Amino acid sequence: MQAAAPPALNKSLGTLQLWGIAVGLVISGEYFGWSYGWASAGTLGFLVASTFVALMYTTFIFSFTELTTSIPHAGGPFEYSRRAFGPTGGYIAGFATLVEFVFAPPAIALAIGAYLNVQFPALSPKVAAVGAYGVFMVLNIVGVQIAATFELFVTLLAIFELLVFMGVVAPGFSSANFLKGGWSGQDSFSLAAVPGMFAAIPFAIWFFLAIEGVAMAAEEAKNPKRSIPIAYIAGILTLLVLAAGVMVFAGAAGDWTQLANINDPLPQAMKLIVGEQSGWLHMLVWLGLFGLVASFHGIILGYSRQIYALARAGVLPGVLGRIHPRFHTPHLAILAGGAVGIAAIFSDELISFGGQTLTANIVTMSVFGAIVMYIVSMASLFKLRRAEPGLQRPFVAPLFPFFPAFALVAAVVCLVTMAYYNALIACVFAGLGVVGYVYFRATGARRAAAPDGLPAQAS
Repeated sequence: MQAAAPPALNKSLGTLQLWGIAVGLVISGEYFGWSYGWASAGTLGFLVASTFVALMYTTFIFSFTELTTSIPHAGGPFEYSRRAFGPTGGYIAGFATLVEFVFAPPAIALAIGAYLNVQFPALSPKVAAVGAYGVFMVLNIVGVQIAATFELFVTLLAIFELLVFMGVVAPGFSSANFLKGGWSGQDSFSLAAVPGMFAAIPFAIWFFLAIEGVAMAAEEAKNPKRSIPIAYIAGILTLLVLAAGVMVFAGAAGDWTQLANINDPLPQAMKLIVGEQSGWLHMLVWLGLFGLVASFHGIILGYSRQIYALARAGVLPGVLGRIHPRFHTPHLAILAGGAVGIAAIFSDELISFGGQTLTANIVTMSVFGAIVMYIVSMASLFKLRRAEPGLQRPFVAPLFPFFPAFALVAAVVCLVTMAYYNALIACVFAGLGVVGYVYFRATGARRAAAPDGLPAQAS
């Protein structure tokens, strides 16, 4: 009698749900994190940095979609890179993606705590952050269809709330507020403002970070070759409009320097217009939570699929690649990523360095992972075009090779400048990568025996 097949991921996600995941993964970046960039670049300098990053993301997504539709795999960048460059290439992309998706949630969880603390001053933001982990890990475990439907619902509410924010602060809109000290504290541009723009790049990236996480849901899409391109393109266009609107309206509401280096810039911007007792402010705090929840919930889905794929390939312990027999979700991968995130929340002594807040350093670490993954992914696209010309490509990157080349060069520029301005975090990131690679090389036999594994030798 033949043994029953092990549980597998369910193919149940449609185009609208994938769009909800694409936007939801990122939309918390419109609510917090980005305003840290004002501290070094000013409003106008940060606008320049954000425009450059927006161009990078637009060309990257149009190029990355070719990989996602050609190789619909839960590992996403890990699978593209190991197919292009072998086990070592897969390790680099997998490690970078894991850092991006495991370190982003604690930053968002701390922002959730900060928003709740506005309403309940006695509630510790860290306690609230841990509570958020508990609730949304459970929701992700009980099923991807439920999780994706919830993600779509909270994403739509989050978009609505951003539009409400712009409408409420619009009567107080003053371009003079936005322009004042806009070049790193100066009213007019000079070369002295350029370093601040480069230093602000990680926070401009935060506007769009993790949209590529849709790739990790590709195995659970009903028709990935059709629905993923629509979700990606519609998603990036949605986010471009929202990012520009939020940044400009918040900066024009009053003294923008009060909004730098805080986790809740939108409620504070609204206070400048409507005062602390306004019902609009309380509505923003409550509904604003939906934006944070959408990204937090979506990134849990993303990191769990990355951990699951790496475990299935033997890069991580095989137990993390188990699927829940009833819910068909990678439950142990969800819990493992959550444990790391909760540890990061309580690691002030380790992570609060370099004169930046805990949240800012966690954001920067996550962005390092993202940028390395973008570089390896674009290199994989060029390599696979040459090595596998016959690969079925339902979506072809437009203006090839210019779009992926721009995305690749822009990502390298971002990586170099980030390493220069965040040398200590760069060393921590690189150190974790080296330790992980030693472990990777020591577990070659396990990788060779894994169900989705590669030969033991690294290439």
